Amino acid sequence: MCGIVGYIGKKEAYPILIKGLHRLEYRGYDSAGVALLSDDLRTYKCVGKVSDLEKFTEGKNIKGSIGIGHTRWATHGEPNDTNAHPHYSESKNLAIIHNGIIENYAPLKEEMKSRGHIFLSDTDTEVLIHLIEDIMMNEKIDLEEAVREALQEVHGAYAIVIVSKNHPDRLICARKGSPLVIGIGEQEFYIASDATPIVEYTKNVIYLDDEEVAVVTNTGELSIKTIRNQEKTPYIQKLEMQLEMLEKGGYDHFMLKEIYEQPRSIKDTMRGRLHVDKGIIKLGGLVDYEKKLSQAERIIIVACGTSWHAGLVGEYLFEELSRIPVEVEYASEFRYRNPVISEKDVVIAISQSGETADTLAALELAKSKGATILGICNVIGSSIARITHAGSYTHAGPEIGVASTKAFTSQVMVLTLMAIMTGHKRGVITESRYHQLINELENIPEKVKRVLETDEKIKAIAAEFKDAHNFLYLGRGYNFPVALEGALKLKEISYIHAEGYPAAEMKHGPIALIDEKMPVVFLCNNQSAYEKIVSNIQEVKARKGRVIGIVEEGDQIITDLSEFAIAIPSTEEPFSPLLASIPLQLLAYHIAVMRGCNVDQPRNLAKSVTVE
Repeated sequence: MCGIVGYIGKKEAYPILIKGLHRLEYRGYDSAGVALLSDDLRTYKCVGKVSDLEKFTEGKNIKGSIGIGHTRWATHGEPNDTNAHPHYSESKNLAIIHNGIIENYAPLKEEMKSRGHIFLSDTDTEVLIHLIEDIMMNEKIDLEEAVREALQEVHGAYAIVIVSKNHPDRLICARKGSPLVIGIGEQEFYIASDATPIVEYTKNVIYLDDEEVAVVTNTGELSIKTIRNQEKTPYIQKLEMQLEMLEKGGYDHFMLKEIYEQPRSIKDTMRGRLHVDKGIIKLGGLVDYEKKLSQAERIIIVACGTSWHAGLVGEYLFEELSRIPVEVEYASEFRYRNPVISEKDVVIAISQSGETADTLAALELAKSKGATILGICNVIGSSIARITHAGSYTHAGPEIGVASTKAFTSQVMVLTLMAIMTGHKRGVITESRYHQLINELENIPEKVKRVLETDEKIKAIAAEFKDAHNFLYLGRGYNFPVALEGALKLKEISYIHAEGYPAAEMKHGPIALIDEKMPVVFLCNNQSAYEKIVSNIQEVKARKGRVIGIVEEGDQIITDLSEFAIAIPSTEEPFSPLLASIPLQLLAYHIAVMRGCNVDQPRNLAKSVTVE
């Protein structure tokens, strides 16, 4: 959840930390802080955003070529100056930043309080740094060994970086269940929760594995050991990310930029995989598991949030195009019950970050039962990419806006490619239908561009409904998950209550809410249930509901029935979510902007949920 950044080298650390924290602020923005080491160890922290921290440090001593920084999404303790990171040890010789949750912090805290420790904050993080120093002092061992011992005593997830007043030449970092990446420069190192603060300085990175502790020095030395003192050989990877991907590029918000990037991101997802001229789909990351996938007795898709909605689209895709039964599970529920899983099952995990804690735990459970586990994620080197048997990257590029847009359509595109490929391999799809589908897939990026041309019309609709208190989103078939996703987008960034339903379920309860103040968004661009959708619209109109229709170009019937209609290009029905989701993203965006909401950093949310 939280954002971590660290630097050690010859440069001044503070500017690097602040810039890094701005890039990581999508991970949390309740409070922020830095610790800097030169002649002494100083911490500056405050509630609020990174910009508030910058104001707080004006006129203060920010010198030092070693430093750590943190932007927080609160777990233990409310957002305030005291609970903000970094946290000192008892002697104030050590400072720590931490992403994750130490589940057994309470008994550890009580034990140390009984021995005279005084805690200033409500956080589990402060308990951890006290424990490390306590072990170091009582057992008279060095800091690195004390860190390893302490981490064997704690339960939960962590990504930590520690700076020591008595070790002014090094930083110590470790991870378990929360991501941490080390960038390698010329006699300098950059540490962060993800690569976004690092790409400006180096392309060479190391992704720490679970229960690994790394020590980096200002002379360019790096060592990695497990918490049980087993030496590890660092594996250096090259970053593919470009710096311009992390800038707004003239857009007012990252979210708007990312909505408009979808023609490119969808095309990038298909690049090298869809070969229309040869009539083939080839997903390189799945080559060795194509047979396993095509012979699966059942597919289980696990995900959270927007990725779960993509998984629901995947259920329709696989069952129609491959004829394999599919179950879509919330990872947070799947992991805490006793699911029936066999070696003949294929479990597909979907996660933008590749670090979602519940999804990772669900995969571990499925793996322990002998299932084949596949991943769909956006971040190279992420935890899900490393623990799965195989998988596919979405290649959507960095997504900074907290509300997921291009990641969703890229996930749906990967699922579409997988389902068509599997159906063709199983002989479920005829050759003519197969070629019809892949030919149309190639047209999708251009059709998304055409949808984006409706932006001004959507903006006018947003102005009409920006003060609404509730919204209802209704769709059938492939567009039911799109209705759920549209409602989620509106809730996330505008704080308007919204619900998505299968259109037929409206009569089973939600119809009671409809009156002249209720906007109802209908997804009408699928032909298989056209007459049913028309009936549902008429039922809403009879109760004076205000109808916003997402219709196919040339559809006059529903356009006439709707108070507002947004026309999008026609396509094959399995591909309709790729087009229908775009107007809903724009509608949510414009309503949120008009309401004065922080679109890229909505309250209480963070981009990747790396804690339970």
